[in-house]
Amino acid sequence: MDRTGSVDSVRRRIVGSSAAFLTLGGPFLLATRAAAQETDLPMVNGHRRLVAFPEKRPLIVLTSRPPQLETPFEVFNEGLLTPNDAFFVRYHNAAIPTSVDADRHVIKVGGPAAGKSFDLTLEQLKTQFKPVEYVAVKQCSGNSRGLFAPRVTGGQLGNGAMGNARWLGVPLKDVLARAELKESARQVTFDGLDNGVMGGGDFVKALEVNHAMDGEVMIAWQMNGADLPMLNGYPVVLVVPGYYGTYWVKHLSQIDVVDKVFDGFWMNPAYRVPDNDCACIDPGTAPARTRPIGRFNVRSFITSLADGQRVDAGRVYTVRGIAFDGGQGIREVAWSADGGRTWRGASLGQDLGRYSFREFTFGFTPERGTHDLRVRAWNRSGQSQPMEALWQPAGYMRNVVESVKVTAA
Repeated sequence: MDRTGSVDSVRRRIVGSSAAFLTLGGPFLLATRAAAQETDLPMVNGHRRLVAFPEKRPLIVLTSRPPQLETPFEVFNEGLLTPNDAFFVRYHNAAIPTSVDADRHVIKVGGPAAGKSFDLTLEQLKTQFKPVEYVAVKQCSGNSRGLFAPRVTGGQLGNGAMGNARWLGVPLKDVLARAELKESARQVTFDGLDNGVMGGGDFVKALEVNHAMDGEVMIAWQMNGADLPMLNGYPVVLVVPGYYGTYWVKHLSQIDVVDKVFDGFWMNPAYRVPDNDCACIDPGTAPARTRPIGRFNVRSFITSLADGQRVDAGRVYTVRGIAFDGGQGIREVAWSADGGRTWRGASLGQDLGRYSFREFTFGFTPERGTHDLRVRAWNRSGQSQPMEALWQPAGYMRNVVESVKVTAA
C-alpha cells in the first residue's frame, strides 16, 4: 500500500485542523508548533523540545532535518517493549523518503561476489521465505553522548536513543542463499532509500559474510505486531541483533555481496572506535588504531525513579529497571543505595531472549536524607560495567554505572 494515506490520517490526528505546520524536509515530516511549545525538557547540555512527529508521540528533538528524535526516559518504565510511537529516530541524511509504496518497493540483491542477481518484492519476502520473530534492542552508537566529560562533538543525546521491540521478518541468510555466494565473498553491503546530499554521502553499511549468514540478522517488515513506522524504516529494515543501530539500515533497498572489505565513508572513517579492550583512550589523545564499532557492551538503568526525585521516607518502594548487552544475556544485577560502597542482589524479571531488555526489581525503604542509587549488571560471560566513565573521541559506547540521587523526606 502507499504509506501516504496513513500519514495523512496520522497528521490529522496529531495536528488537528487549526494548528500551524512546521514542515521538515517533505510532506511526511510534519510537526506542530503547538506541541513544540507545550514542553521544555531539561538536559545535561541545555534544553530540548518535545515535538510530535507523524506516527510518534512527543519525542525529544535534537535536530529536525535530518530527524533525530530521542525517547523520553520515562517511556522505559512502561514495559519491556518500547511502543512504536515512542521509538527513537536517527538519520544522517536530510534526503529521506517521505512516502513509500510498499507494493512497488524492491530490494535489489547482487554484487560482484554473488552468483545470481535478482529483485525481491515485499510480497515475495513474506511468502517465499519462512518468517522468524524475536525481541531485540536497537541502540544508537552515540546513546548518552551528551553525558561525556570532557564533552565530545556530535548529537548531544541523553540515555533515550535506544528501544526494545519484537521484530518479524526473514533471516538474511535465506535471501543470500538465493544469491549463490561465490567463494570470493568477503562482505555484504546494505543501502536504503535515503540519499546523501552532503558530508559522508550515501549511507551504506557492511557486515562480514559470516555475520550476515549467521541466521540472526533479519530483514524485518514489522515491529511489535505492526508495520514499521515510516521514521523507523518502512517498509523493511535490516535488524542486526546485539549490534549498534548504525548497522540497522532503514528503508532497505539494495544488498550487494562484495569480494573485499568495503571502505565507504560510514564504515571508514565513520563509526570506528579505539582498537583496544575498552574501546577507550585518555581524553585529548588519539587512538593508535581503530576498528568498526560492533556489539553493545553491558548497560543497566533504573527506570522507575528519576535523578533528583523526592520520595517519602519510610515508604517501601519497588524499584524497577532494565539491563541488556550484545547478546550473551543478563546473568545478574546488583544495586546500591550508598553510591556503590555496598551492593545487594536485585531480582531478575521475565526473559524475552538474550537480545532483549531484561527487567530487574529491588525493594528500597529510604530513611530521611539523600540516597545515591546505582545498579550494575553482568552478562553470562562475566562482562560488567565500569564504575568510572570511560572516554573516547566519538562519544560511543558509554556504559558507566549510572547514579540516580533521590531525597527522602
